[in-house]
Amino acid sequence: MAEIESKVPDIGGHGDVPVIELLVAVGDTVKKDQGLVTLESDKATMEVPAAADGVIKALKVRLGDSVSEGAVIAVIDAVLPSPPGRGAGGEGTTSAQPAMPVQPSPAAAQRPLPLGEVKASPQAAASSGRAADIECGMVVIGAGPGGYTAAFRSADLGLDTVLVERYATLGGVCLNVGCIPSKALLHAADVIEQASHASDYGVDFGKPTISIDKLRGYKDNVVGQLTKGLAGMAKQRKVRTVQGVAKFVSANELEITAADGKVQLLRFAHCIIAAGSQPVKLPAFPWDDPRIMDSTDALNLAEVPKKLLVVGGGIIGLEMATVYRALGAEVTVVEFMPQLMPGADADLVKPLADRLKKQGVAVHLKTKVVDAKAQKNGIAVSFEGESIPEGKLYDRVLVSVGRSANGGKLDADKAGVAVTERGLIPVDAQMRTNVPHIFAIGDLVGQPMLAHKATHEGKLAAEVAAGAKKGWVARVIPSVAYTDPEIAWVGVTETEAKAKGLKVGVGKFPWAASGRAIGLARTEGFTKLIFDEDSHRVIGGGIVGVHAGELISEVALAIEMGCEVHDIGSTIHPHPTLGESVGMAAEVYDGSITDLYIPKKR
Repeated sequence: MAEIESKVPDIGGHGDVPVIELLVAVGDTVKKDQGLVTLESDKATMEVPAAADGVIKALKVRLGDSVSEGAVIAVIDAVLPSPPGRGAGGEGTTSAQPAMPVQPSPAAAQRPLPLGEVKASPQAAASSGRAADIECGMVVIGAGPGGYTAAFRSADLGLDTVLVERYATLGGVCLNVGCIPSKALLHAADVIEQASHASDYGVDFGKPTISIDKLRGYKDNVVGQLTKGLAGMAKQRKVRTVQGVAKFVSANELEITAADGKVQLLRFAHCIIAAGSQPVKLPAFPWDDPRIMDSTDALNLAEVPKKLLVVGGGIIGLEMATVYRALGAEVTVVEFMPQLMPGADADLVKPLADRLKKQGVAVHLKTKVVDAKAQKNGIAVSFEGESIPEGKLYDRVLVSVGRSANGGKLDADKAGVAVTERGLIPVDAQMRTNVPHIFAIGDLVGQPMLAHKATHEGKLAAEVAAGAKKGWVARVIPSVAYTDPEIAWVGVTETEAKAKGLKVGVGKFPWAASGRAIGLARTEGFTKLIFDEDSHRVIGGGIVGVHAGELISEVALAIEMGCEVHDIGSTIHPHPTLGESVGMAAEVYDGSITDLYIPKKR
């Protein structure tokens, strides 16, 4: 054998072209002209071919690297031409890897694992050898936003698809007991809040009468309408749905256990794991008592407690605090960190904190619960920290301190899939696990645990499984807290920029100068954009105020498109709207704002 380098050929004069896919791994046998990696310029994609038959000795690039003509992609232990007299099957011949291995090869485990090192990939179990009850080209485990998107896209691309879900309805946590029902209740809370202040401008509705049963029914109807729609779309696409709990048997087999204990064996060609996450249950709380709630319990609206303690000042905890306060509960929030919503900039959070204080919500930062005991007259709680609540007895306690990934509950090791101790499944830029025909998406591949991230990952995984040459290219993922006021942010935050030493500038437009906000009597908000000082491109933004979640999309698109300050400021926004505050924030940074007077710096 001889070592031969495979290099990037002429790519039309393009330089610094990103590597979006690794088609081989160290140890793989390749044929001359077989694709080694996929490159993507702004014009097209192309594969870099192997320079000779042989075995991959070294890969010189990783996913996301940028290369130019002449760059070495791989070193191949090349097979020399067979001497005379050697025929087919002789010592000089090689065979290609199977397109879809039943067992993961050692080389497959060498894919980049961005969620942390996994010391060794598990050895997959052998095939069961049993007759399968179900066979399919694609199986998706979990029917949340990412899972049903992956299943529907797979079916659209011609794959015979099965969708496995443990619950009776599709939609997962988000649709059934998360995003959708919480927003339905937050809408009711918003109506209550608006009605309570309508007398300020001459409209008096009086004190509201709340029927908790009707409110719960409204929330359930919203969920039911959406789940019914998903079931219909699955049927239209001929996606087979199977209810039960799925666990791997081998690299191409699952066992699905139904609620009645019946077990079916499913054999698949491709698999997308979309099994999501679950609320973290802190051991300090007596979880056998129904007065201790996680987010799912809180959405069930069993009652409106007189006194509610919310443990955790993140997005979910504050959304539920907003709902229960509007319904009449006396709410106390404790947060271990020095600010609410630690992921957002402090200035974005301040208007919410101020409003919560005016509404009578007690917020205690740098404080944690050390003990909680169930008593007949309530839950007795002990605290530790800098701001101890006066009350120690609560009718109900909502624990909302984050979610943990479900990757460790699938017997993924039997498929050879690597899983971290935290239940996360490392994937590459195509959402592949270390086993090439098994993908993972959503909460169990890491932060941010957001439905809109999962849907894009699900679509990508399905398209790659169907043969597409593409990878994860999203620059930013927006976050939204549907509190009152809403808080939304995307891209680089000011806090992050400072920590990383980035040279940035900020344009901030206060809603006190917005005609639309004044008309809504909601002037506490503002819009800010964060620009790179050298390029003047927007790299981040945050909005706090009513409908901030609707407005942040423009900022996300501006970042994705590489917009400069003039692109945003010169775009004509309709007036009077809250959306025009995005353009005005750009004008503030640019110094061309006319709706504010900002003295020029000397």
